[in-house]
Amino acid sequence: MSVDIATVARIAALARIKVSEAELAAMVPELNGILAWVEQLGEVDVSGVEPMTAVIDNHLRLRDDVVTDGGVREAVLANAPARQGGFFGVPKVIE
Repeated sequence: MSVDIATVARIAALARIKVSEAELAAMVPELNGILAWVEQLGEVDVSGVEPMTAVIDNHLRLRDDVVTDGGVREAVLANAPARQGGFFGVPKVIE
């Protein structure tokens, strides 16, 4: 596949990028080089290669999901300006 100046101008217009004529002419060989590299990658035989999401093998270290109350209620509420039944007391906003 090859790209010409009209194609580069169309891509720039779709991306809403203002490109001068000199820049368009300079981008044509750059984009053609990129496309040639992508075509070269398509020639690589990857039939026996498993898909992967990362280069190194990552495993999540998970902890047991245990439900607790934290056991620090009194320590947390010690600095509360107002307490109501083991909870933070706040002034009424809506009447």
